[in-house]
Amino acid sequence: MIVVTGATGNIGKPLTRALAEAGEQVTTVSRHAATPSGGRHVVADLAEPATLEPALAGAKALFLLLSGDLHAIGANPADIIGLAAASGVRRVVLLSTLGVATRPFGKTRMAMRELEDVVRESGVGWAILRPGGFASNALWWAESVRSRQVVAAPFGDTGVPIVDPADIAEVAAACLLDDRHLGEVYELTGPAVITPREQAVALADVLGSPVRFQELTREEAKAGMVLSMPAELADDTLDIIGSPTPAELRVSPDVERVLGRAPRSFTEWAARNVAVFR
Repeated sequence: MIVVTGATGNIGKPLTRALAEAGEQVTTVSRHAATPSGGRHVVADLAEPATLEPALAGAKALFLLLSGDLHAIGANPADIIGLAAASGVRRVVLLSTLGVATRPFGKTRMAMRELEDVVRESGVGWAILRPGGFASNALWWAESVRSRQVVAAPFGDTGVPIVDPADIAEVAAACLLDDRHLGEVYELTGPAVITPREQAVALADVLGSPVRFQELTREEAKAGMVLSMPAELADDTLDIIGSPTPAELRVSPDVERVLGRAPRSFTEWAARNVAVFR
């Protein structure tokens, strides 16, 4: 049995499907009650690791996606790794971030790097995934595209090679199922650098109707972002998308290395999710 945390999100849903299609029993975990796409569902708050214990009973592997739980007051995500090992889990696949390598000294990246080290030293098999920016961040624009045909974003002509969450899910499934990926750290990006202005063009193409790009200041963008994430994480994100380093502009070969195909483009992601923007 494989435990998938963050099961209701953009990675957890396709990962759960992929594991079920591979014939695996899956326990899905989220903070709130949900209807699982297969197997059983357990409600747990990862900021309180003890709540995860029922999900881990009998599990052989764990996909760990912490999101805001890494930064919750009083949280100690290392306890999750210890609990998993004590429960008999033999493999952990950790969703980390590319920023651990490209900007290692920010508070949030230092916390994630510490967790990576805990996973490496836990005595269980492991793989670490470090994605860059997500194509699904474009969902922030869904309401404005539906109501005003506008994409509003900062740094309109500065891009990074954003990755499709479905590709992250497929790589995670491979790491959970195949021993060849044990001990690997994979950096996950899309196939090419794409700017917010180019994303607006791609959305217009898949919608078959005009979409206008509106440039925001950094301050305007942050004001919207802090409604759904800690201010420090918003600043980290804005630092990266506003002034990406050469390492953050690099297109990684790791998706193709694991999956045997090129990563999906932003346009492919937009086409699959076009209904959200109509």
